[in-house]
Amino acid sequence: MGALYRPDLFDVAGRVACVTGASSGIGRAIATALAEAGARVVGVARRGGALEDWRAEAGGATAAVAADLSDNAETEAVAGRVERPFGAPDILVNAAGINTREPADAVTAEGWRATIDLNLAAPFFLARALVPAMREKGWGRIVNLASLQSARAFPGGLAYGASKGGVAQLTRAMAEAWSRDGIAVNAISPGFVPTGLTQPVFANPALAASHAAGTCMGRNGTLGDLVGPALFFCSEAAGYVTGQILYVDGGYSAK
Repeated sequence: MGALYRPDLFDVAGRVACVTGASSGIGRAIATALAEAGARVVGVARRGGALEDWRAEAGGATAAVAADLSDNAETEAVAGRVERPFGAPDILVNAAGINTREPADAVTAEGWRATIDLNLAAPFFLARALVPAMREKGWGRIVNLASLQSARAFPGGLAYGASKGGVAQLTRAMAEAWSRDGIAVNAISPGFVPTGLTQPVFANPALAASHAAGTCMGRNGTLGDLVGPALFFCSEAAGYVTGQILYVDGGYSAK
């Protein structure tokens, strides 16, 4: 059979990656890890100043594209801007998202549309714009950010949960559509990790402790816990893994 381990199995050096939501939270952590691993990374987010702060932190070959991904009509233009610094991306990580945390009776049409447009529509339309170049190369990786709410409900999460349930199915549908072209599509579902979106949870010590107790490991997650799974999905090692939703949650979903 020969040697099964290859030194380049988890290597992303030289790959071009686009990471949305790179200005903060999970997107920033993954974008930084990819840059540190030698990828050329284009970070996309609304806040240009925060993106420049990320670039200073990440080092390596990085570029910033300030754009509002919730405007789906502008997605093709954003894709064109993403390709300018280093060429067409091999890797797309869809990490941009919002959570309005509105009770069901208080959900507004505006909040619903904003949530669905950014969390669910933007990953599809941006991926579709970038897929032709991946298809031409016969290699691509798309990583979506799902959620615990992709599979269960939490208070105040109706619009967010609907969008993230959609992300799980979107991931499977993308895999069905594009995997034959060498493009692996998967999703990470994080547990409770301190970010801007989860600030209301971690601002309440009793609530944070309750969620920690709900895991098999007895603790909430860190941004660093998500880096290994993300790099795996972005690498050659995930070449026969597609359409999967990986819960990186300390066993929260197992209980």
